[in-house]
Amino acid sequence: MLKARETVLEIDLNALTHNFEYLKSKLSDSTKFLAVVKAFAYGNDAATIATHLEQLDVDYFAVAYTNEGVALRDSGVTKPILVLHPQPANFKTLIDRCLEPSLYSARVFNKFIETVNKLNQKHYPVHIKFNTGLNRLGFWKNDVDYILSKLKEVDSIKVASIFSHLAASEDLNEQEFTKSQIETFSSISKKFISNLDYKPKLHMCNTSGILNYPEAHFDMVRSGIGLYGFGNSPEENTNLKPIASLKSVISQIHLIEKGETVGYNRAFKSSGFSKTATIPIGHADGIGRQYGNGNGYVIINKQKASIIGNVCMDMIMVDITNIPCNEGDEVIIFDQKYTAEELANTTNTISYEIITSISQRIKRKIIK
Repeated sequence: MLKARETVLEIDLNALTHNFEYLKSKLSDSTKFLAVVKAFAYGNDAATIATHLEQLDVDYFAVAYTNEGVALRDSGVTKPILVLHPQPANFKTLIDRCLEPSLYSARVFNKFIETVNKLNQKHYPVHIKFNTGLNRLGFWKNDVDYILSKLKEVDSIKVASIFSHLAASEDLNEQEFTKSQIETFSSISKKFISNLDYKPKLHMCNTSGILNYPEAHFDMVRSGIGLYGFGNSPEENTNLKPIASLKSVISQIHLIEKGETVGYNRAFKSSGFSKTATIPIGHADGIGRQYGNGNGYVIINKQKASIIGNVCMDMIMVDITNIPCNEGDEVIIFDQKYTAEELANTTNTISYEIITSISQRIKRKIIK
C-alpha cells in the first residue's frame, strides 16, 4: 500500500466484506440483514459502502434522516431504506424517493397517514418502533390497541416491520435487563401480529445483539458498528477488521527551545529542547480539542507521538523529540493496527464518536 502524501481516509472494501460475512455467519439462512449506513456510513462514505453491500446482497439499509436516504437513492441504491428518525416536514420527499419511515409516536403516525392519504398511496410500507427500555423513541406496549385501531381505518399504509432497540446488549452485566427487553418485544409482537392478516418482519438486534443474543435474531437484524470493524468487546474485535485508516503527513518540523510555547493560548510550554511536527488535520476534520495537551497520539515510524498544545481547526502539533522522522513522512491517526477505539480510549470516549466525526473534506480513497 502506498504511503500517504496528504490527509486521507482509506476505506478497505475487503475488510467490509469480511465483517459482513462474519456477522452473517451468526445468522440462520432465513434471517435478513439490515445494514446501518447513517452518519455518512459511520464517517466513511455512505454511497460507496451501500453500493458495495448491495453487491453483497444485503437485504435492507437504515439511515437516521430522510436526506441521508435521498443521497443513497441519488447514488443508485435500490434496496429498501428504513429512515429511523423521520420528521413530518420531510414526509413528501420520503415518499417521493421510496423511503420507509419508522413511526414511533402518535403524532408522527397520524401525520404520516395524513400525508400518504393526500398523495393517494396504498399499502405504503412503514415500520412501527416500540420502546422496550431504551427510552429514546418508540410507542409503548399499551399503545398496541390504538395502533391496530388506526390501521383498520386505512389502507394507505402497511406495516413492513415491528422493531425495537436493545439498550445494553454489549454489557453482559446487563443480561437480565436485555432479556426482559426481548421478552417485552416478543409479547408486543405476538399481540400485534395476531390482529393482522399478514406478518410483518420483526427485528431488535444491533451488532452486539447479533453476537450475544441469538434468540433475539427474529426475522432480521441490524448492524452498524460491526460492519465498520468494531465488536464492542476485545474478543469480538479480533474477529472483525476496521475498514478505515486515517492517515496524514508531516508538514513541518520545529525545533523548540526551553521555555518556548506551541499553539494557541500557549497551551504547551517546553521544559527543555524538543522537536515538534505539524500535521494537516484538526478539529474541523474530527480530531476534537479533547485530544490536545498530551491526550491522544499519532503514529510516526511505528512510534507514538503525543499531541501537544491545543488542537487547531486545521492542524495538530505532536512531540517527535525521540522519533527519527522527516517532513513529508506518513502519519497514522488510526488504522487496523492502531485502532480508532484505542485512540478514543485516550479521552474516555468510544470508537463511534471518532469515526463518525471525520470531516467530509478529507479525501476518501477506496481500496477494493
